Amino acid sequence: MSYRKQQGYRKHGGKCGKRRRRSRKNDVRLPAVIMGTVLILILCGREILTVGIGGITGQAAESQAVGAAAAAVAATGREDNRAEQAHQVKNAQEQEWNLFLVNPWNPLPENYEPELTYLRNGQAVDSRCYPELQQMMDDCRAAGLDPLICASYRTMEKQEALKEARLIREGCPENEVEAEAAKVVAYPGTSEHQLGLALDIVDVSYQQLDTEQENTPVQQWLMKNSWKYGFVLRYPTDKSDITGIIYEPWHYRYVGKEAAAEMYENKLCLEEYLGIN
Repeated sequence: MSYRKQQGYRKHGGKCGKRRRRSRKNDVRLPAVIMGTVLILILCGREILTVGIGGITGQAAESQAVGAAAAAVAATGREDNRAEQAHQVKNAQEQEWNLFLVNPWNPLPENYEPELTYLRNGQAVDSRCYPELQQMMDDCRAAGLDPLICASYRTMEKQEALKEARLIREGCPENEVEAEAAKVVAYPGTSEHQLGLALDIVDVSYQQLDTEQENTPVQQWLMKNSWKYGFVLRYPTDKSDITGIIYEPWHYRYVGKEAAAEMYENKLCLEEYLGIN
């Protein structure tokens, strides 16, 4: 074999030998790279999974916290509404004396004493409503009728005495007086008569405090016209569940001309007019 061929062979063989050696080194490195990559992915995956679970758990906790806070806010809101309503009633009563609400659930303030004007028959009313009352009675008489004011302002002591006396007089057993009295006679401190703004008006020809009173000429006139003078029939026949008082077609309450007109037109009792029912 010539020298050229031998050299070429060796040279070629040398090159091939170098490539083989380089390939073997690459074969060794490749699994290490793959293993390293896999290890990194595993570690990253665990971190992502941990963060993900933590995020889900955090979201659940946050959701529960938000729910609890919403419930607390709702409960507080209900209490705030009640407090606000009571505050509005108090403000209305302080600012608008003619709309002062007194009923079984809203007692008269302690030591409440209105300035009174006394009538000829010994009855008395709050001086601020006296002019309108006098005009109403004069106009009723001018229509040929004969109205009689049989009850007006009452002291606490008088209201206490009336609470039991009425039913005892009508034959109610003593052991039932307390329960029955509340249905027809207001407890002391919850009667509008103690305001000086309420009156029991009857027809002279029929002076009974019962439902027949609505058929008398005086009541027919008052039911149609009292609102023009600022008075309303306080306890209508279909409002007992709101007022807490039975139908009384003789009991009139001064609320002022503006309120009386609206209450008459829309058939509202005072609680409804004030938005408390």
